[in-house]
Amino acid sequence: MSGHSKWASIKHKKGAVDAKRGKIFTKLIKEITVAARMGGGDIDGNPRLRTAIASAKSVNMPKDNIDKAIKKGTGELPGVSYEEVSYEGYGPGGAAVLVDVMTDNKNRTVAEIRSLLSKNGGNMGENGCVAWMFKKKGLILVEEKNADEEKLMSIILDAGAEDMNLNDGVYEIITSVESFESVKKAIEESTIEISVSEITMVPQNTIKLEGKQAEKMLRLMEILEDHDDVQKAYSNFDVPEEMVT
Repeated sequence: MSGHSKWASIKHKKGAVDAKRGKIFTKLIKEITVAARMGGGDIDGNPRLRTAIASAKSVNMPKDNIDKAIKKGTGELPGVSYEEVSYEGYGPGGAAVLVDVMTDNKNRTVAEIRSLLSKNGGNMGENGCVAWMFKKKGLILVEEKNADEEKLMSIILDAGAEDMNLNDGVYEIITSVESFESVKKAIEESTIEISVSEITMVPQNTIKLEGKQAEKMLRLMEILEDHDDVQKAYSNFDVPEEMVT
């Protein structure tokens, strides 16, 4: 599993910059709204909403913003109706790219994503061309300084985690979707601080890129993630160690 979650680690490290730009608030508000629309506004009965709210709180989103987003999702307040769509394609060097978006205009968004791919050494593919390379998993990141490795390993295995590895000062814990909540709860109850916790798409195999291709691929991922409608972008690109800064 080593290397599969490096992109998540990079996103975690640049999260403070994203928060300053306000983009992360916009994306989380969309996620909260859609989660509430699909599963209701009760966090106890809606794991997706519970995870979205936890992510919002981790970047200090005001409670009023969270409450309004929930109410827009449940219909208590008027709001934009977002549609969830996934696009697939390839980046420089043939790396797989999977992009999850939330949009109020599919035609606009697909044209923009296609343009971003083509301008940055990639191309849009047909539905299903790369999705089979990924599996939906729970991902929990804990900074090395915040946990003893043996203690953390014992906690997560007892709670049902599948794997853990140390990557550039961050413990990356992989769980099944079903075990995600129980593993997260076990870590929290042990008073170990969690940096990131999310349901994500983990590649089953990675592709190694070097030099200019690696730089172009990392740039493409950053550009995609920066798009207002993109919630998450995934790749099977194994980020070189020297680029995880």
